[in-house]
Amino acid sequence: MTAVDFERFVERLADVSAEAILPFFRTSLAAEDKAPGGAFDPVTEADRGAENAMRRLIEKTFPGHGVIGEEFGSLRETAEYVWVLDPIDGTKSFICGLPTWGTLIGLTHHGAPVYGLMNQPFTRERFSGDGRAAYWRGPARPSPSLTTGALSGRPDNAAVEKRRLTTRPCEKIAEATLMTTSPLLIDENSRENFYRVERQARLSRYGGDCYAYCALAAGHVDLVIETNLNPYDIVALIPIIEGAGGVITTWAGESAEKGGSIIAAGDPRAHEAALALLGG
Repeated sequence: MTAVDFERFVERLADVSAEAILPFFRTSLAAEDKAPGGAFDPVTEADRGAENAMRRLIEKTFPGHGVIGEEFGSLRETAEYVWVLDPIDGTKSFICGLPTWGTLIGLTHHGAPVYGLMNQPFTRERFSGDGRAAYWRGPARPSPSLTTGALSGRPDNAAVEKRRLTTRPCEKIAEATLMTTSPLLIDENSRENFYRVERQARLSRYGGDCYAYCALAAGHVDLVIETNLNPYDIVALIPIIEGAGGVITTWAGESAEKGGSIIAAGDPRAHEAALALLGG
C-alpha cells in the first residue's frame, strides 16, 4: 500500500465513524453507565456504532491486522500492525453537546505508535501525525473584505485548508497554559502533584479531552497532564504531538503508549520542569 492509499484508508475510517456519530450529536441520546457504582463512565449508541463501522472496514481491508478498541476489546493484539481506536474520546462532553470530543485512530507497528489521527467531524477538523510531521485540516478561514472589512462570506461547504502543526516555545511553567480534563479524574494520591504544576502555570483550563492534546500540537497550549489513561486514549495522539515537535511521556518519563499517568508538553524545557514537580 502506498502512502497515498494509506492516507485514503485512514480518511475513510474517519468518514465511516463520523457517519455513525453525527446523527446522534446534540440529540436526546441515552447514555449507559459502564461503571455503575463508581465514577460515571458513559457509553452511547454512537460510540458502539462508530467502533463497529471502523472494525468492519479494517477487517475487510487488513484481515491480518490487530485491533484494540474501547468498546469491543482486543483482537490479534500481538499482530505486527495493530489499530487502536477510541470512537468518541470525550463521551461526557459529547452527551453535554460540547464539541471537544473526537474520534481517535492510531496505528502501532511492533507495539510502537507510528500514525495517529484525531477527527472532530462536527467542526470538520482533522489532526494527524506520523511522529515526523503533523498536520491540521479543516475549513479555510474567511478573509476580510478589502472594501468593507466584513467577512467575505464563504459558504458552509468552503474549501478545505491544510497546514503543518508546530508546538510553541515555552521555557518556564510560569509562561505555560496548562490543561487537564478534570482534576477530579486525577488519582487522589497524585492530585497534589498536579496542583504543584498548576500553581506555577500562567493559566490553567479544564475540559478538552483529546482536543487539548491537539491544541498543544497546534501551539495554543503548553502542557496537558492526566492520569488513568488507557492505550486507546493516547496512542493516536503520540505521533501527532511528536510530529509537531512536542514531548509526551508518563509522569516517570517513560513511553506513553500504554497509558497511565501522562504528561504532554510543547517544549522539552517545560516538560522537564513539570516532570520534576510531578515526581517531587
